[in-house]
Amino acid sequence: MINPTNREFYVIIERDEDGYYVGEVPQLKACYSQGKTIDELMDNMKEVIELCLETENDEEIPEFIGIQKVVI
Repeated sequence: MINPTNREFYVIIERDEDGYYVGEVPQLKACYSQGKTIDELMDNMKEVIELCLETENDEEIPEFIGIQKVVI
């Protein structure tokens, strides 16, 4: 069961040139981290999200709508 005080965030994940997974939460300013594995990245992201939320100072967090693929 989800705690009603829990907040949900989406993490965009890419792999860098060194093979690390890099994650970013687009709703939060400067909220990103990395890890050698997806599991390590997600553990790191949970920590950085908590830190980012502490610095948001009750600013309204924009609603995440989604990601669209564009083929050119």
